[in-house]
Amino acid sequence: MTYSLRILRRARKELARLPEGVYLQVRDSIRGPANEPRPQGCHRLTAREGWRIRVGNYRVIYDIDDKNKTVIVLHVGHRRDVYR
Repeated sequence: MTYSLRILRRARKELARLPEGVYLQVRDSIRGPANEPRPQGCHRLTAREGWRIRVGNYRVIYDIDDKNKTVIVLHVGHRRDVYR
């Protein structure tokens, strides 16, 4: 089942600030939840609503709207910063 993918403006800015090699890896991993919103290796967040995908030391935080079949990317960043 295919979901549409929305990336919030804040997440687009965070993505643009990533180093080039990491940018390419994260960009490719963001496309995954559009095809499978809960891929193997994703985890549900406990401190707040949402899901996360791990890409090395970087994390992609996203929310899933099953009713509208949409994945919304909320944050992209280094693991030490993204949960704050």
